[in-house]
Amino acid sequence: MDYPSYLKDVGKALGEVDAEQVERLVDAICDAYEAGRLVFVIGNGGSGANASHLCEDLGKGTLTDFENQKRLRIISLTDNTPYISAWANDEGYDRVFAEQLKSLGSPGDLLIAISGSGNSANILRAIEYANAAGMKTFGVSGYDGGKLLGLAQDNWHVKCQDMGIVESVHGVVFHYLTDALKQKFAQ
Repeated sequence: MDYPSYLKDVGKALGEVDAEQVERLVDAICDAYEAGRLVFVIGNGGSGANASHLCEDLGKGTLTDFENQKRLRIISLTDNTPYISAWANDEGYDRVFAEQLKSLGSPGDLLIAISGSGNSANILRAIEYANAAGMKTFGVSGYDGGKLLGLAQDNWHVKCQDMGIVESVHGVVFHYLTDALKQKFAQ
């Protein structure tokens, strides 16, 4: 594949993003913000990097007044390496996010679960736990959405069969979320 073809594929995937799904994610985060609920973000690999980046952008990038503005309560569960490695080593990698949610989450909190394939066992287990615990769940996926598409209460799905493009589109839309929420939180 040459560079112009790659750009064409990225543009196609971006152009097919369902704006209603994205706006529902904006609304879910805004609802959590207004209610003072915690927002958790999870992912593996590139999606884990996107989770960390999204957490930073939404936590800081939505502020217009660092001293006086109410802040979004958000944490990326991908970033606590000792906690993750302890659970993975002792009990299995499929538990690394659900176990953190058991310690930190409460009914009404929001879990944003990012999985390019939609089939990561630790993501699915976290969604199952969060649903059972009364949390709100939002899946962000690619490919055919995998099992995540059916487990999460709501979803934003990139219909693309290329992981790099899926993760890139996620990143672009996550920057939109930051801009949209910055405007809403400033009001």
